[in-house]
Amino acid sequence: MKLRIRPVGLAIIGVVLTLMLGAVAYAALGDHVLGRGARGPEVSELQQKLARLGYVVGPIDGKYGPKTQAAVTRFQKERGLRVDGVAGPQTINELKLLSGESTTASGKPVGYKNSDVNLLARLVNAEARGEPYKGQVAVAAVVLNRIKSSEFPNTIADIVYQPGAFSSVSDGQINLAPGSSAIRAAREAMSGVDPSYGALFFFNPAKTSNRFIWSRPQIIKIGNHIFTR
Repeated sequence: MKLRIRPVGLAIIGVVLTLMLGAVAYAALGDHVLGRGARGPEVSELQQKLARLGYVVGPIDGKYGPKTQAAVTRFQKERGLRVDGVAGPQTINELKLLSGESTTASGKPVGYKNSDVNLLARLVNAEARGEPYKGQVAVAAVVLNRIKSSEFPNTIADIVYQPGAFSSVSDGQINLAPGSSAIRAAREAMSGVDPSYGALFFFNPAKTSNRFIWSRPQIIKIGNHIFTR
């Protein structure tokens, strides 16, 4: 009597390989450490987030080449992270934080709309162009602090375009395209960073004699701006 041996082993191997390939195809940013030579959708997502923050990554092609590595290195230097050009957990978490990402109880990503980021970055560019980076973040934070206050509107657009709130709206500078520094400053403020310590106003003492703004309790001076409550 002859026994028939079915090629079960090969079938099982095929299933395992299919599952492994599926896992790679649907891997999300943060599932793996990414470095020079890495490829795939995770790298594309990394490149997209860096590009939105103003870093030069070259084409969004899913290939971790020299430009992507240089962008990661620059990001790490500016954020005070370990500088190795490798997108590990700490670097990716910091990148997600600055991208305004958080999750709901169900794990769904939420955050500011791109239009909110762009408008806030344009305000930073118009009001704090040439100021220290810390001062740019503080200007963005003032807008977000106003949203939390019952004395002001509750959206970024309503805050920015509130009549008489910002001179850059009146003189049209709000319409200028923001630089990479302004974009990063806006996103950093959106992540919760606030160098103004809760300020609701800011002004350049060399350019205003407004009694109201001078009467506000002063918190801190950064660059040419004084931040007040």
